[in-house]
Amino acid sequence: MDPLDHELQNPNEIISHSAPADLSRQINGCMEHVSFPPLSRFAVCGGTHGNEMTGVYVVREMKKKNVDKVGRVSVMTVLSNPEAVHLCRRYVETDLNRCFTDALLSAPLTASSPHEMKRAHELNALLGPKGSQQAVNLLCDIHNTTANMGVCFIFYHFDWLALHIYRYVQSKISFGPVRAIQFHTPLPEAYSLESVSQNGFALEVGPQPTGVVRADIYNMTTETLDLIMEWIEKFNSGTVFEGGDVEAFSQTRALDYPRDPTTDEITAAIHPQLQDNDFKLLRAGDPIFQSFTGEAVKYEGEEAYPFFVNECAYYEKKVAFQLAQKITIRLPSISVKN
Repeated sequence: MDPLDHELQNPNEIISHSAPADLSRQINGCMEHVSFPPLSRFAVCGGTHGNEMTGVYVVREMKKKNVDKVGRVSVMTVLSNPEAVHLCRRYVETDLNRCFTDALLSAPLTASSPHEMKRAHELNALLGPKGSQQAVNLLCDIHNTTANMGVCFIFYHFDWLALHIYRYVQSKISFGPVRAIQFHTPLPEAYSLESVSQNGFALEVGPQPTGVVRADIYNMTTETLDLIMEWIEKFNSGTVFEGGDVEAFSQTRALDYPRDPTTDEITAAIHPQLQDNDFKLLRAGDPIFQSFTGEAVKYEGEEAYPFFVNECAYYEKKVAFQLAQKITIRLPSISVKN
């Protein structure tokens, strides 16, 4: 599928590439004001991956401080996969953050169902059900990456509320940069935890090794969370958030490591010039891998922006890094319904 097909179906969105001119597309439309019901339930989740420690400690601290209300909004703090957290492993049997498709959530459970599938059904009952008006209004699922990505909001679709929150955080944060990543998965096929909510996003923060908590990464996360809750209070109090443009990265494809055709073992590592350079423009001819015998493997393809570079959890998924194009999203003004 063309990565923009889903978004271009909406004539009220203006999306433009920063890619070469022959690839650029733009749709012009009149952006109307959009109003939403007040937000009443906000879920903060951590430990969806049991060895990504920032979310684990954020949730634990919020529970200790009895943070269960922001103004008129009920705040739920959820440790998503307690057994994996106890083991300090990404998951027990299968990746919980791949268990929230409609098909998997509607499939009957058996005694032999993986632990994470059972937990996904529990979380869907607690925070959803997915696709329903009973689901929590807003969900933030906190993750860590070993890649040098800073703070990233990750979305499946153009969620005006979530994108306005991203824009607000981006304008107020004391560190930088803050970025948005757009994946192109229809909601029924969306597989991660935030998809069970009415509005939601994953908050990906790094670099941080698995099984480790870093104070700087923790502070970045808690400051972001404080700003999210500040935005919620302003929104519910009647603040009108004006429309405008935001920059995002639209995922296009993933690249695997070079592999031995016989053993399937990798034969190269991320090249030093690419390592830690997430979101730096990648051009044809730039080195992306260095073989274990010293040769550089060069990038072939259109200009793109790499991210999740050398993410340790993606070795098992055969992903060395993801690629994206830079896009501009035009937001409508929004406010709470009177």
